[in-house]
Amino acid sequence: MVKKISENEFEQVRKDDIAVIDFSATWCGPCNMLAPVMEEVSEELGSKAAFYNVDVDENPHLREEFSIMNIPALVILKNGEKAGQQIGFMPKEGIMKFIEDTM
Repeated sequence: MVKKISENEFEQVRKDDIAVIDFSATWCGPCNMLAPVMEEVSEELGSKAAFYNVDVDENPHLREEFSIMNIPALVILKNGEKAGQQIGFMPKEGIMKFIEDTM
C-alpha cells in the first residue's frame, strides 16, 4: 500500500530502512497513470520497502528539498539518505528494476 503523507509526517519516512517516495500532483496525467502501478509494486515489494506518495503542490518544502523539477518523480531513501531518483512514467517492470537495483 502506498501511504499519502505530508511534510509533518516525513520524519517517519527518514527512519525507514528503505523508502520509495512517489512525488506527484493531482493535475498530472502521467502521475495519475503511475499511481495504480505504484500500488501494484508496493503490494509485491512491500516487505522490502515502505511506499509513500507526496503531493508536490501541498508539500513545497519537500519538493524543494529533493529538487523535484518534473513529475512524476520516484525517490528512494536508504536509512534517510537519497539513494536514487527516477523521473517520468515507467511501466511496472521498469519501476521494479529501478527499485531492486537501488536497494
